Formats: sequence, structure tokens, C-alpha cells
Amino acid sequence: MMRPGLMVKLSLLLALIGVLASGSTGYYAYRANRSMLVGEAGRNLLTATELLGQRFSVAIDDMAADVLVLATMPSSALMAQSADDDAKTSADRSRLAQVFSSFMLHHPVYLQARLIARDRFGLERIRFDRDGHGIVEVQGENLQEKGQFAYMFDTLKLEPGRVYIGPITINREYGTHYAEGKPILHLAAPVATRAGDVVGVVVLDVDLAVLLKLLRTDLPPDYELYIANEWGDFLVHPDASQAFGFDKGRRVFMQDSFAATKPLFDRTQSNMLINGLTNPEQAPNEVLAFVRRPFGTSAGNRFIVLGLGKPLSDVLAGANRLGDQIVRMVLFSSVAALLLAILFARALTRPLQVLTHAATHFFAETATEALPLKRTDEIGMLARCFDRMRREIRSQVDALHHKQHQLAHLANHDVLTSLPNRMLFMQKLDAAVHDATANGKRLAVLFIDLDHFKQINDQFGHSFGDAVLVAVADALQRVLSRGHTVARLGGDEFVVLIEDAHFPESATDLATSIVRALESDLPVGGRLVAVGASVGISECPQDGVCARDLLLNADTAMYVAKSKGRGFWQRYCDLSAEQRVKIAYENTIVEED
Repeated sequence: MMRPGLMVKLSLLLALIGVLASGSTGYYAYRANRSMLVGEAGRNLLTATELLGQRFSVAIDDMAADVLVLATMPSSALMAQSADDDAKTSADRSRLAQVFSSFMLHHPVYLQARLIARDRFGLERIRFDRDGHGIVEVQGENLQEKGQFAYMFDTLKLEPGRVYIGPITINREYGTHYAEGKPILHLAAPVATRAGDVVGVVVLDVDLAVLLKLLRTDLPPDYELYIANEWGDFLVHPDASQAFGFDKGRRVFMQDSFAATKPLFDRTQSNMLINGLTNPEQAPNEVLAFVRRPFGTSAGNRFIVLGLGKPLSDVLAGANRLGDQIVRMVLFSSVAALLLAILFARALTRPLQVLTHAATHFFAETATEALPLKRTDEIGMLARCFDRMRREIRSQVDALHHKQHQLAHLANHDVLTSLPNRMLFMQKLDAAVHDATANGKRLAVLFIDLDHFKQINDQFGHSFGDAVLVAVADALQRVLSRGHTVARLGGDEFVVLIEDAHFPESATDLATSIVRALESDLPVGGRLVAVGASVGISECPQDGVCARDLLLNADTAMYVAKSKGRGFWQRYCDLSAEQRVKIAYENTIVEED
């Protein structure tokens, strides 16, 4: 029988865990929901801001195209040069005026459309203004001289086909009807003759308010819009008193109101998000997205920064409702956790010791005897699963040990021939050199290079070449005794270690046997192939007392053997000093190439 004290303690502990789990889950779900809502709102704002900026650039490009259409009309150049008012000139002027009037009628965003001559101090030749009742054509003495304005003299400096885009500013030109005192943007293009001489300028004045109204058609009404020029002056602000401060004798900068936007004006970033949840000091009670956008392809380095904001309270309204539901859910789950803890404690404590014993004797052979395998409930199922898991884990551990042995073998052996690779051979050679040096023994290294392998590989293909290398490895193993070590260094190069070689003849005899064995026809893939080999021999200690020197000298001797006509062997100690220097020099040239 289980003592009541233990059950009560376990029940209270489990109930506490349930309450803490449900409470912390609810709390973090509430916090995560707030962060998710703010993040989603920020992404939506950034997308909307990018869309607004893209629309702004497209609109500017479209209006720049309108300016170019008017500027490239042949009649525009004629009117800009003409100073007469004869019947023909009047007819031309009337037709061109109709075109300007049509542009004004079909584009409510234009406040003025003008053709200005280069001479006569920039006298307006054609001018249409928008007033409160419609479109007004200004004629005669009411036409003004505009040569002193930047949109005039800066545009005259441009090449034909280029467009001048001025800064967004307040229109302070007198007599401009509805445009006077409004935020506008000047777009202008030079008017040129067929010879390329610039004779005038076409100017379109854009109503910024109408332009923004057109751009914001798909934006939610609760979004707050901010626009600043390249210096940071607010051009549009939810508080109208903050916009165009430079026109009112003061400067109101976006980077002062939102310090995080400074990289946009330094051109180190093109967009950014600020939210009042994580940065309350930078965006109090708001989520803001800002994008730096150039005026268009013709605008050069001029840009604006657009921003959209949304109140944080609107963004988090859903999270607050979720928070109320979470509180009710936590209270309900706490009561349920207490009841379930009592029931779970009663069901769990009885087989707990059995399972604990099985877990502490996981690999013991007698562990299965203590498990309640005959039970038909969940505890019995758990016990049976535990027993199967133990057997599977033991099987997997055995398989893992087998794989480890295989990997160790692959790390030290050639995959194709199963012979020791360069790394294992050098280890054995190094150990053999140390033993020979310490005990006064002798050893020899035979460097084997196949003579005709390249031709076989080129003629029959790489797969057949691989089969030839396997056949060569088998032939070498048949020639060598158990005390010798044969390895594949790579490609068609093999190497043999002869330990305790008391007589030079043991190395040369073995080299002769290898040459003869590889001169014989080897059965490969239904063919008989004579590969042939050249062998270089170096001996310890006279040819070197370290593994690297012995292998290098055997390689050098092999090159001399191959130069004799292939199918020969050569001892390094029999080489002259000139031969050694020549081979070393040739090997150096090959390595550099």
C-alpha cells in the first residue's frame, strides 16, 4: 500500500507543475502573440511603404515621359523660337495649346503646364493653370518671364531627352492661380530643334497632395504617412505644422524625430522597421516602416524617404483580447491540473519502482524479468516498449561498433584495391625506419609505376582502368610474401615495404619478380592485358634514414628505370650524383607547372 503522505506530496507537486506550465505557456503565448502581431504589422507596413515608394517612382517616371512627349513635339520647338503672331503662327500655337490643354484635362495631378522660350528672359509662350473651376489658359501680357528660376536655367543645361526633376517645395510664384502656396514638384525637359539646339523648356508642375492621394488609394485609412526630402526636411507629416518647416523659417528633420532613420539619409540602408514594443524610445506607441526611394530613373541622386506608421494600440488589440482568454484558460487548466495530478499520482507511484529498477539496470540480462510485461494496460505496454527499446539499442550499438571498424578501415585503405593507402603506408614506413635505426636492421622501399596504364585507360575507359588496378593489386599480393607491405599511393603508383632486408638481392629479386609478373598477361574483364611496370628501389640506411627521403629516393630511382625503356628496375644507390640532381630538378619543374 502506498503511504498517503507520498501521494499527497506527489499530487501537489504535479498540480503545481501543471499550474506553472499552463501559466507560463499562457504568458509566453501572450508575449509571442504580441511580438508576432507587431512583426506582422511591421512587415505589412514595410510592404505597403515599398509599394508606395514604387508607385511614387512609377508616377514620377510617367510624368517625366509626359514632359518628354510635350518637349519633343516639333511644334514645341517652332513655338519656342517663334516671335511672330501671324496667322500661321497663331494656328500652330492653337494646335499646340490644345495638346497642353488635353494633358491638363486628363491628368488632375498637374497644376500648370508651360512652354517657355529660352530667349526673351525665359518668356512663357504657352501656359495653362488649374484654378478652383477648371483649366485656365494664360495669354498675352499675363505670360511671365521665368529665366531666373532653377527649373529654367538647370533644364537648359540638360541634353535633349533628359528630364529635370526639382525638389518638392511650396510654390511661391505669384499669379499661379490654384498652384500658389501649394506643395509642388517641378518636372521640366529641354525643347530642341532638329539640329539639337535647345530653344526652350516644357515645365509641368505636379500637385503633391493629389499625387499622394492617388498613391494611397489602396492603403488602409489608419496608416500615418511621413515623407522627407534628401536632407530630412518633413514634406508630409500627420501633424501638418511639422511639414515644410524650411518654408516657415525653421527646419524640422525626420532624423531628429526618428533617430533610427539616420542611416537612410547616410545611404547605408534602404529601408528599416521601428516598433514601439521593442524600441519605445524611438517609436513611442507606434509601429513605423521607412523606405528610401529615388525620384526615378531621370532624377540623378535625388531621393525621398517615405514612412508609414500605425498606432501600437491598434496592432495589439487582438493580443489584448487573447490575453483575457488566456487568463480564463489558465484558471480552468489549474483546477483541471489539480484533479489530474491526484489521479495520475495514484496510477503512477505503484509501478514507479519497477520502472526505476529497469531503467537503472538498462543493459542487465535480468532486467526483463523485473518488468511488468504481462500487464495489459499502458504500464504493461510501456514495459514491453522499454524491453524492445533495450534490445534495439543494443543491436544498434553493436552495429555502430561494426561501422566504426569499417570507417577505420576505409580511412587507412584504398577504396578501389583495399590495399593500405598513403597515410597508413607512411605510418608503417616511419615505424619500420625507427625500428631499423634502433636495432641496426635494414629495409627497402620499392616504388612501382605502371608503364602502359594511361594507354589502357584512354583506350578502354576509366571503368576498365579501375579493373586493371585491382588486377595489378592482386598480382602484387601474389608475388609478395606475408612479411611485405604493399600499398597504393594513388593513380597507377604502388609502393612495397621490405623489412629486415639483409641483402640487396632480396630487394632486387623482388623487383625482378614484380616486373615479370606485370609483364605477363593479366585477365581483366574477359581480356588479357600486359600492363608492365618500372620499379625504383631505395634502402635504409644508405639511401635515407626517414620515411619521406626513402619514398622520394625510390620515386627518383623509378624515373631513371622508366627512362631506360620501361620494364626495368633501378636502385637509388647506383645512381650518379648527376642523375640524382637531374631527376630532382625535373620533378621541381613538374611541381611548379
